[in-house]
Amino acid sequence: MNLNNPVIKPRESTPHIGIFGKTNLGKSSIINILTGQQTSIVSETPGTTTDPVKKRMEIPGIGPVILVDTAGIDDIGELGAKRIERSIEIVKQIDIALLLISDNTIGMSEKKIIGYFYDYGVPFLWIHNKSDITPLDKDFAKHLESEYKQPIIEFNALQPNNLEYLLEKIRSIMPETVWSRPTLLGELINKGDVVLLITPIDIAAPEGRLILPQVQTIRDILDHDSVAVVVKEHEAESFLKKTAVEPALVITDSSIFLEASKIIPETIPLTGFSILLARYKGPFDAYLNGTPKISSLKEGDIVLILESCTHHVSCEDIGRVKMPNWMDKFTGKKLKYEVVSGLNQLPRPITDYALVVQCGGCMITRKQMVNRLKPAIDAGIPVTNYGMAIAYMQGVYQRAILPFIKKTS
Repeated sequence: MNLNNPVIKPRESTPHIGIFGKTNLGKSSIINILTGQQTSIVSETPGTTTDPVKKRMEIPGIGPVILVDTAGIDDIGELGAKRIERSIEIVKQIDIALLLISDNTIGMSEKKIIGYFYDYGVPFLWIHNKSDITPLDKDFAKHLESEYKQPIIEFNALQPNNLEYLLEKIRSIMPETVWSRPTLLGELINKGDVVLLITPIDIAAPEGRLILPQVQTIRDILDHDSVAVVVKEHEAESFLKKTAVEPALVITDSSIFLEASKIIPETIPLTGFSILLARYKGPFDAYLNGTPKISSLKEGDIVLILESCTHHVSCEDIGRVKMPNWMDKFTGKKLKYEVVSGLNQLPRPITDYALVVQCGGCMITRKQMVNRLKPAIDAGIPVTNYGMAIAYMQGVYQRAILPFIKKTS
């Protein structure tokens, strides 16, 4: 594996728990205890764990989780620095962290990783491991809990007599967002409403199935006890005329916003699948502020296009082909474009970009989406979303975001 440009795959929606600590503090042993099997290699040799190791398990009271074993946060040398870098990247993906310490001491390594926990809103639990060698000092424990506002537990991986207490503490710091299950459509529709979905089937569409955002939207409509009507773009107008049905909402693919806006009467709310995902998963207010900045792009500006997954690229690829073409035509400028897939590292500093365009993000969680865009937002770089950018460039932006503005105003 190339550690200079590591490939980080999108995570599932399952809660992720990261295990962090210095080399040979028992991180792999903790993983094995929690999973009840030899998931991670345990060795006295420093640096046994290199790349993060993931293991799915079930925790009573929480359900399925992904445990992530990481390299030592005090790893040394050029390779060690790259391992630490991988561990820091994992912080952006996890929901909580377990931070192992021993000998009643913490140093710069722990303080540095805690800084990343704070930056990305990750609650953590101190685990004072190897307490059979050095028991946890009460004053030290009181100091840590007072200064960092995070609980601490004494543990011995060789004789894990208080495993249930450890699981209880893990449950106690799990964020509320793990339990909440927001919906795509939320308050936009009511029981019995008809929702019309316009889904083009072109060369970019997957063979024999719909794309994930369309499937997720259909499921959400059914969960609301509403009616989903799915048509291709050529059948939408015919459906409205023949049935005289007035949908409560029409959702279209971003690539045909303009065509759909001409077909659907102004009295019927219209938006896009990607905009639904933008509100559901992304920093929607930042998108609202950033989208109009497309008009301010200058000749030679670099636009970063973020895809949340890897896929076969076709001549009609919306992010790599259509988006640049539309943006060049709309701005009248010759812009430069860089595409980053999955959760791979950026090829240059975020401040080099004039605009960031994020895909719908159907393959990642809200936490990943927000953390992915956080450096750009913090640096004052405008961010937008595929659907919102397309709607803006096609002149239907205000109409496409109106259903959400009405509900939030």
